[in-house]
Amino acid sequence: MRCWVILAALGAGCAAKAPVPLFDGKSLDGWEGDLQVWRVEDGVISGGSMEGNPRNEFLTRPAPSRNFILRLEYRIVGTEGFVNGGVQIRSRRIDNPPNEMSGYQADIGAGVSGCLYDESRRNRMLAKADPAVIRSVEKPGDWNRYEIRCEGPRILLKVNGVQTVDYTETDPAIQDFDLIGLQIHGNCKAVISFRTLEIEPLP
Repeated sequence: MRCWVILAALGAGCAAKAPVPLFDGKSLDGWEGDLQVWRVEDGVISGGSMEGNPRNEFLTRPAPSRNFILRLEYRIVGTEGFVNGGVQIRSRRIDNPPNEMSGYQADIGAGVSGCLYDESRRNRMLAKADPAVIRSVEKPGDWNRYEIRCEGPRILLKVNGVQTVDYTETDPAIQDFDLIGLQIHGNCKAVISFRTLEIEPLP
């Protein structure tokens, strides 16, 4: 009996925290962004316009911890320009220009889905997905699943259950920040949508 009590206590201490929903399906409660760009339509978060998006825009909220697994579904449709968006992680808003964010981005669309970009900081791809893998797993114009795992210096991306990036940060000067964000890219006629967003805190 005593052994069972000890094992139960150990198991309770190691139990993972339950995922936290980030969207109630009805409102943008907890999120911050330009409500002329971001809205809730038919139970999903949508950003951008088929009339045109003049600049990058982000919808943001704090993450509950530095380490986490972020899960969501995305869909992007567009007709002109750089039809692209993304998901910011370990990021922050910046003052100049005030619409921008700085930090890691899990890219979406424009042939770079599943890649990891450094937005408004190093301004380059940190890790590229295999284009053949993305062509085989992503459903253009339809709903796709993204899983973004941040644990210590390591970031892993999965699209529809298939790993596309395994990146480890080696630059000690790079800081982590506390915001996650949803992006619609500028210079395009496109709408990006998100649903079933949840985040699982990790130790």
